Amino acid sequence: MEKKESMKLLWLQSGGCGGCSLSLLGAESPDLLTTLDAAGIELLWHPALSERCGGDLLGLLQSILDGAVRLDLLCLEGAVVRGPNGSGLFHVLAGSGRPMRDWIGALAARARQVVAVGSCAAFGGISAGGGNPGDVCGLQYEGARRGGLLGGSYLGPGGLPVINIAGCPTHPDWVCETLVQIARGDLGSERLDEFNRPRSYADHLVHHGCPRNEFYEFKASAVNPSELGCLMEHMGCLGTQARADCNIRLWNGGGSCLRGGYACINCTQPGFEEPGHPFTETPKIAGIPVGLPTDMPKAWFVALASLAKAATPERLRDNARADHIRVTPGKRAP
Repeated sequence: MEKKESMKLLWLQSGGCGGCSLSLLGAESPDLLTTLDAAGIELLWHPALSERCGGDLLGLLQSILDGAVRLDLLCLEGAVVRGPNGSGLFHVLAGSGRPMRDWIGALAARARQVVAVGSCAAFGGISAGGGNPGDVCGLQYEGARRGGLLGGSYLGPGGLPVINIAGCPTHPDWVCETLVQIARGDLGSERLDEFNRPRSYADHLVHHGCPRNEFYEFKASAVNPSELGCLMEHMGCLGTQARADCNIRLWNGGGSCLRGGYACINCTQPGFEEPGHPFTETPKIAGIPVGLPTDMPKAWFVALASLAKAATPERLRDNARADHIRVTPGKRAP
């Protein structure tokens, strides 16, 4: 049986912190390199995993542009930097004298599929915060608006737009799973959501599987960091609106932001970096949180919240304001 030719993957980093690569190195069962090998993906270059640098790297990139080396998958981590004044000179690829923005655009034109890894590459992300002084954008989006470096109408030779594996950082499984789906030919447009995020993780809410759900159901809320109660009412948690499976597909075998005591900031959503209020505060109007659970009318939420608070067990009320379980579940007679 003739062996299928491997897919060629090039990974670039632009305006960002490198956190998605750091997260990716924590991939488990299997690890990243085993996953790529099993999927028939050859990693041409990655800034943290490859020895090639300087002139050798520039030679590889030029070979791709010349058509001597095939490029099936182009992954970009970090936002595209266009400043200052549209020159792209805030970020120049070392040794080339050429803005990274131009390299990305030229290589994307050669790639069969382009993948944005992380919210910076997808939408601008944290790199676009603070008034966007670097004039950064995503590959195919600027915030929630289509556009970006490649334009809103861009489609690769495979017929797909830029695949946005959004997150800050991304879960290693989101990246590995998406790359495997592409390699197998299983990732069609029907498996992408409205922001071209893979539905394998974006069809869930962070709220699903949250360990604080019992507190949420009775609206037993935390008011200070480290308390066990629900973080939605006072502490800024957006888990009931955020599209991701963080509490189902746990990080590093058992973690998530909420399990670590941190409110969900909806980092897979375009524009999450500028919520208009501190991440740890819940904005309210007349005492009602502005951001309510997805698909729930405000009147229903207010009515159910009132009933739930009236029925809150003493155990939950006490434990919600503590940093450890003070009251254990009671025993019911058989």
